[in-house]
Amino acid sequence: MPETIPMLALADIDLTTDSAATHYVKDEVVDVAFATAAGELTSREGPNRYQTGDALITGSTGDRWSVSRDRFDEKYEPLPPLPAGADGPYRARPIPVLAKQMPEPFTIARRAGGDLLRGEAQDWLLQYAPGDYGIVENARFARVYRRLATDSDMTATSVQKILPEKLG
Repeated sequence: MPETIPMLALADIDLTTDSAATHYVKDEVVDVAFATAAGELTSREGPNRYQTGDALITGSTGDRWSVSRDRFDEKYEPLPPLPAGADGPYRARPIPVLAKQMPEPFTIARRAGGDLLRGEAQDWLLQYAPGDYGIVENARFARVYRRLATDSDMTATSVQKILPEKLG
């Protein structure tokens, strides 16, 4: 019988008060298809339910996830000449997120009442906003996230100045 590894169940976490959390930005071009019907896809971290019009994303590492349509435009921009809202390549906008590498397996809901995500030891817990979370596998995090030079420098404009060679 396989050994069951207990998982830390996280809820109502606020990484803004956690000294081990640091600000990062994602530097990645992804492939997007907008859902033509409601459904669910399964990512490495767990289920991702989506509605018609939500973005179904395939990252540069082959990972898949969904982003609600009402939040997609603030997080991603189309690569020219692609018009906004069309299927195709998009770049992650340089929006700072708080991230913390977790030393043990854990679970957290994407948001209140949302999909339950599961992370392994050494995966990263991300907080996009209060009550809005994600999990990124350690190797993928190392490939697509960049630590900000200073945590006090967190506007999109300042991020572009910090990482101009990455975001151009």
